[in-house]
Amino acid sequence: MRTIIRLSIVLMTATFFFSCGGSKESGQLIGVQKRPTWNAINPYGMVYVPSGSFTVGTGDQDLSMTMIQRPKTISIQGFFIDDTEITNNEYRQFVEWVKDSLAHDILGHYTTNETTGEEILDWEQEVDWSDFASLEELYYAENERFAGRVQINPEKLTYEYEWYDWKAAAFDKGQSNRTKFIKKEKLKSAKPDTMTWIRDFTYSYNEPMTRNYFWHPAFDNYPVVGVTWHQATAFSYWRTKLWGLGNEITTEDYRLPTEYEWEYAARGGNDYAPYPWGGYYVRNSKGCILANFKPGRGDYPEDGGFYTVKADAYFPNDYGIYNMAGNVSEWTSSAYYDNANSFIHDMNSDVRFDAAEDDPLAWKRKVIRGGSWKDIAFFIRTSTRHFEFQDTAKCYVGFRNALTFLGRSMNDFR
Repeated sequence: MRTIIRLSIVLMTATFFFSCGGSKESGQLIGVQKRPTWNAINPYGMVYVPSGSFTVGTGDQDLSMTMIQRPKTISIQGFFIDDTEITNNEYRQFVEWVKDSLAHDILGHYTTNETTGEEILDWEQEVDWSDFASLEELYYAENERFAGRVQINPEKLTYEYEWYDWKAAAFDKGQSNRTKFIKKEKLKSAKPDTMTWIRDFTYSYNEPMTRNYFWHPAFDNYPVVGVTWHQATAFSYWRTKLWGLGNEITTEDYRLPTEYEWEYAARGGNDYAPYPWGGYYVRNSKGCILANFKPGRGDYPEDGGFYTVKADAYFPNDYGIYNMAGNVSEWTSSAYYDNANSFIHDMNSDVRFDAAEDDPLAWKRKVIRGGSWKDIAFFIRTSTRHFEFQDTAKCYVGFRNALTFLGRSMNDFR
């Protein structure tokens, strides 16, 4: 009987140590305990593109022999990408947020963060937009008003965003203070440049698009245009901050896709196919046009849209992504170099260069992909690459976001 009692005491003592002592008392390597759980997310409005390899570049002969897209097999890590281009209404949420934040600042709507003790904007307070006198500095001055309309001055809608120079930090090897690699950029205006509709086409009447495209409800679900590469990058930064407000554990940042991620997603698993739908032609067997571009010698409305069309128009590719050919060309994060495929790495390929404002114009070239409503069929091919300057807005260039997937997805087992 005494033996049984002693054994019970030993077992109870061991149980106490193992249950309450953790790694210190047990002496076992069990990792840090009480770590937050992580479940893979499915971001709203995005589709998952599984990890895989594909042949980047032209699948047939480069007729002009420019060698700007030499074929090369590369591998891409799985990621999420928006199933449509960012729409006017989605981008307007960013513009409205900037406008409201400036109004809160002017009105002194601040509160104290209980965790950090810093002063932050108090979004719970209402902004009385009818109190024009208090918010006068956001509007056009009286002598600048057209037809007596009281309107927000877009030049007042400035926004500052940050990015981290990971490559510079990696090669620095810890020799410098971290602040050296935290870069801050300030947008002169968050609002798209609607004047591009006039500026991009001389001797052409596009004033109605300038007046209405970004603001009118008729175009809410059409892709936003007239945004520079910097504005697209700032939107991605803001979207990440917005996501973090409602989630304890943030994921990777929303960002522009690399040009190789973009091409991989555009092909939809159809390697070597020149178009996202997998075929060699821009019409299906019934003669219907499959994208929004400039058919033939310039019959703009033949495909169903004179300018842009809704972001989810036409059929998606096999990954479920819309308008990877035509509608609007799309910014990528990659810098443009001729014949870049001859020197890129074959794993998560990318070429990055962050040009400063005073750098030469040639250094500011960023890759755009997909072609647009104004382009002929060659430019809407998945392999065709072109560029625009990072500080230039065009009425035919928009963007969509990407998000790196964390962990191993079951979709990756093939």
